[in-house]
Amino acid sequence: MEPRLQRRIQRYGWDLAAAEYEPLWQSQLAPAHAKVLACAALNAGERVLDVACGTGLVTFAAASAVESSGEVLGVDLSDQMVDAASRRALERKVSNATFARMDAEKLELPDASFDVVLCALGLMFMPHPELAVREMRRVLRPGGRLVIAVWGERAACGWSTLFSIVDAEVTTEVCPLFFDMGKPDVLARVCRDEKFENVEQFRFAAPLNYADDDAACGAAFMGGPVALAWSRFDAPVRARVRARYVESIAAWREKQGYRVPGEFVVVAASAPAFR
Repeated sequence: MEPRLQRRIQRYGWDLAAAEYEPLWQSQLAPAHAKVLACAALNAGERVLDVACGTGLVTFAAASAVESSGEVLGVDLSDQMVDAASRRALERKVSNATFARMDAEKLELPDASFDVVLCALGLMFMPHPELAVREMRRVLRPGGRLVIAVWGERAACGWSTLFSIVDAEVTTEVCPLFFDMGKPDVLARVCRDEKFENVEQFRFAAPLNYADDDAACGAAFMGGPVALAWSRFDAPVRARVRARYVESIAAWREKQGYRVPGEFVVVAASAPAFR
């Protein structure tokens, strides 16, 4: 897919998803977010960048960890995600977290300006993830820390049928590179290629729990990656796509709900101590 088109699909898809993102996905992504924060081991007074911050789930946790003497900047490609996060900061009276719309592959930030860079489940959506990792390296101070989380392998994510079902209804794949970073050692290798050191990788299962068909389908179709395509489907197409998706996850039905397999990969690394 042409990179500009991929960015547009992601930007406007996540704009559409902003209002429903936390109700649909906060609990499902909590294990990955917790691992990112544990690996980051944030300290009071540190300056942190949260790339692909969404509505600020990781950003606000990081802001609490660095305390009032530290600060966190959350950046995202989606205007609506940034607006939602900014509103939450005001509502929660969080003064050390700010938000800005920014392309992760071209961060409008000075070199060596952060102690820690986090990216929790955003790298899979980027046309050139290696460029984003290079930018993260650029804005880290010498010795600074990086933690990235991505979804794992396609075969380990039972909901991955979503993409082929939606792709069958559109002319362009909605997220062609989504599972590339989750393949064995790929994310760790990208970090090493961009001159990161002390690279550690963690891979772990994290099932997605849904109360019923509506919850499973809401998360699938309004959660971002395919939200733009879903918004343009007419009623018959929506009914067909929904039925196919429910059928594809039927093996993981538990009573009225579902426990769908999922997998995350988290990589922690550090920038060289000297430039």
